Amino acid sequence: MLATSKLRCQLFVPNLPKSIKRPATNHCAAGSPSFIGKSKACSARVSAGEAPITFPRGGGKDGDDEGDFPFGLRREALPKHVAVIMDGNGRWAASRGLPTASGHVAGYKALKLMVELSCRWGIRVLTVFAFSSENWLRPKPEVDFLMTLFENVLKEDLRDLLREDIRICIIGDSSKLPKTLQKMSTEVEEISHRNSRLDLVVALSYSGRTDIVQACQKIAQKVKNGILHPEDITETCVAQELETSSAVGYPYPDLLIRTSGELRLSNFLLWELAYTELYFSQSHWPDFGEDEYVEALRAFQKRQRRFGLRTAL
Repeated sequence: MLATSKLRCQLFVPNLPKSIKRPATNHCAAGSPSFIGKSKACSARVSAGEAPITFPRGGGKDGDDEGDFPFGLRREALPKHVAVIMDGNGRWAASRGLPTASGHVAGYKALKLMVELSCRWGIRVLTVFAFSSENWLRPKPEVDFLMTLFENVLKEDLRDLLREDIRICIIGDSSKLPKTLQKMSTEVEEISHRNSRLDLVVALSYSGRTDIVQACQKIAQKVKNGILHPEDITETCVAQELETSSAVGYPYPDLLIRTSGELRLSNFLLWELAYTELYFSQSHWPDFGEDEYVEALRAFQKRQRRFGLRTAL
């Protein structure tokens, strides 16, 4: 993905659960497989969902190769935290006469590309809406497929995510997830908690309203126990109890991207999006590739973020 001569391949993983083997510590040759990597296919105008699912390994630190940085973007003005509502997998599949499951697999490929690009360009936090609390109402075969897909992704890509210094955070009501997925999610979070290149926050069985309610319940319990006085409750107190507080340093998205032409938030990050710039793309999520991501970032850099202040005329 980055300059091929400098990949950081040594990784210390403390207290590795027995169900996951420790990644080998070695010097990786350019071209070995990875979750993210510098791929010629990334620069071609090709649907992210139809691109190959594997990426050759790159190397180096973020921003080492300026030739990889998109023309027209200012690195210093990039958002630190990007949130994405990945919408349109089913419509993408239907438009091609494919089953819905094919759309979800294509959407997974698009996510892999976005993680690659975010690492390459220096995005610090990427939060993705993978499965909402309302999605449990979808047909059971589709839900079962998605749960299996989530678990397989964690298993198959864990080593590459760790080697690329990516920290994984799973937010949402985990009690509704299959036990095997709950266990895998906990292990992945524990293993990757020291990584710092990119925070990949995955919202599974997530509801923005429910997150605010549970935050209020925790605060109310602190008041009941005499730990906190009602007059001491602030926005910061609420924010600290939200699940997104796990995104160290950048809990609030600078930019929200929603694909597939829908113009709503769908119960996603309702507290956190108060001053977020919104960008709506007509592309279905599997078609959201490098060009579309660059266009979203360009649109972001054209915005004036005043946060209620008045700019000088």
